[in-house]
Amino acid sequence: MRRLPAEFEKQSYIQMIFPHKQSDWSPYLEEASAAYVTIVETIRQFQPCILVCDDTVRVQRYFSDTHNIIFLPYTTDDTWARDCSAISVEEEGEAVLLDFTFNGWGNKFSAARDNAMTASLASHYNAKIRSIDFVLEGGAIESDGNGTLLTTARCLLNANRNPQYTQTQIEALLCKELGVERILWLSEGCLSGDDTDAHIDTLARFVDEESIMYLACEDKNDEHYPALQAMKKELQQFTCKSGKPYRLIALPMTEPIHYNGERLPSSYANFLLVNDAVIVPTYHDGNDGIVLEIFRKTFPERAVIGVDCSVLIRQHGSLHCITMQFCEKLAIMV
Repeated sequence: MRRLPAEFEKQSYIQMIFPHKQSDWSPYLEEASAAYVTIVETIRQFQPCILVCDDTVRVQRYFSDTHNIIFLPYTTDDTWARDCSAISVEEEGEAVLLDFTFNGWGNKFSAARDNAMTASLASHYNAKIRSIDFVLEGGAIESDGNGTLLTTARCLLNANRNPQYTQTQIEALLCKELGVERILWLSEGCLSGDDTDAHIDTLARFVDEESIMYLACEDKNDEHYPALQAMKKELQQFTCKSGKPYRLIALPMTEPIHYNGERLPSSYANFLLVNDAVIVPTYHDGNDGIVLEIFRKTFPERAVIGVDCSVLIRQHGSLHCITMQFCEKLAIMV
């Protein structure tokens, strides 16, 4: 039996890719590196962090204490670990890593080295790795751990991913490979400046089997208002496997954030769940404190930690985008 665990379940590791000169962080490499260090330091308080590095010696110098940090050498195109890392499933009580194809969000960016990362690091993963000839990014899917997958039609049905597949064929493939039983499709919802074609992890997230936290827009003058209101109505129509509606938890928008003349896709929905904690992106915004309190009420049993992601959003991603969790059964061979 195959199962895609939910992020709110027990984990083994978080994988990240540290910024380097060949990545898009190059113009402000030290500023971005400092943000990554803060995030790694936060994660390692709760569980080990795998850090993929172009130069392990260089990266180790950023840390005075390397406990719970595993440095693996490999040079990537960029650092969006959520989308180019393997997706871990449980199969007969063991971890299996699914190495889907990564094509730079629909061939928008160079991605050959990112796509080859899992195979290149295979000797370090104490798990079976299965290569799958299908374009899929980790940020495009949300699992409740009990057979339900949440995703967006704008991304998974986009012709720039798998044009040879119909929706029915995509559903069949995902159910087979991920071990899910049903797929909830959002056709509405997107953010200005999002290069991913509406990844679900910027819009709506499972926080348990019966609850979805989502990005809400209540400002009628905001360009996102029509799409996010329509998305809310879709979410209200979804039901749990039991047949009852999901408990919906709204997250506010940030004030518009611009960089180099364009609006950035800042989202509080891009949070990261780790063992015993939830790490929440903040943006020097007036809603930061309100959002942290929403998370405290939603996760009373977890530590709630805000981390400044205002640098990350310059490259159109945030906290969840630069991280990938692996299921509890995985063991790394350093």
